[in-house]
Amino acid sequence: MFELFSTDNLIEIIKIIGYFGVFAIIFAESGLFFGFFLPGDSLLFTVGLLASQGFLNIYLAVFLIFVAAVTGDSVGYAFGKKVGPKIFYKDDSFFFNKNNLIKAKDFYEKHGTKTIILARFIPVIRTLAPIVAGIGEMKYKKFLSYNIIGGFIWSFGVTLAGYYLGIFVPGADKYLLPMIIIIVSTSFIPAITGYFKRKKEVVSSQIENPKA
Repeated sequence: MFELFSTDNLIEIIKIIGYFGVFAIIFAESGLFFGFFLPGDSLLFTVGLLASQGFLNIYLAVFLIFVAAVTGDSVGYAFGKKVGPKIFYKDDSFFFNKNNLIKAKDFYEKHGTKTIILARFIPVIRTLAPIVAGIGEMKYKKFLSYNIIGGFIWSFGVTLAGYYLGIFVPGADKYLLPMIIIIVSTSFIPAITGYFKRKKEVVSSQIENPKA
């Protein structure tokens, strides 16, 4: 079973989907509400690492990832602005989970416009944040500026991290899977800590107001 996830297979998958496939995945994962399950940080890191081994052109890859991230977020914003608050009343389905949208809304209310930048590094929130920004009717000019900044930091930062690791650490590709696991696990830390923080606040509130 583990052979399906070998480094060689990851390389083959990215070679098969090519630049267009990487672009499509990042575009969907950045702003289409059903794209939350697609790889984000791990894909960028893997693309960078493979580029260091000569499988991809790093300049073209980073540029396409950046464009996909920014345009994906813009589409998500437009979708949120069009559907508005009524999306919160939509029934759950295989591609739609209302709780994920509520989490993104709470994150947006806590961090404001900075959410568009911070959310880039948090799975699920990354996908839904631009939709919530559209629902909240953030001015598009302001949204676009944060979108570009966040998209640049995320796409260039994570992809080049994989690239330079492959350049300066011989045989780094052999440890691709453990590194991806670490990246994915780390990216979920903010969501997990946020969950326990909210749970603690609820318990504290119940203790202080037992009749509430």
